[in-house]
Amino acid sequence: MPPSQPNTILDKLTSLGLTLPAVPSPVAAYVNCVRSGNLLFLSGGLPIDGDKKVIGKVPTDVSIEEAKEGARMIILNRLAVIQNEIGSLDRVTQIVALTGFVNSEPDFYGHPQVMNGASELLVEIFGDKGKHSRTALGAAALPLNVAVEINLIVEVKA
Repeated sequence: MPPSQPNTILDKLTSLGLTLPAVPSPVAAYVNCVRSGNLLFLSGGLPIDGDKKVIGKVPTDVSIEEAKEGARMIILNRLAVIQNEIGSLDRVTQIVALTGFVNSEPDFYGHPQVMNGASELLVEIFGDKGKHSRTALGAAALPLNVAVEINLIVEVKA
């Protein structure tokens, strides 16, 4: 008998050895998520999970691989926000757009490789529903000196 396939997004996360963190608190005057119709607009998430943080400039202080891991951390915390907002990740119908910012040196051009950490994880979790449009940008600085910041637009079931 073939192994059973995960039948919920949380099952899929478990099969990947991943868990959702606690919903992060905003670090300034904004909310984590605003819903308009069937769209969720998620504020920029940071690579912070408890004491674990990805801090500094890429590639000087933080390697591309470490920044990619930070991008994956952000996706998990953004998924925690989505679940908190709509009750179940199974109600996600499409990851529509991802905008990623990399705290980088002026001569760094590997922003797309860093954001691949987030994009690849979304496809791994959601399959075709995880495929999205994307913008990857460099920034002179980011809040709390994090290496990466990501916001999302997500379509959900009514």
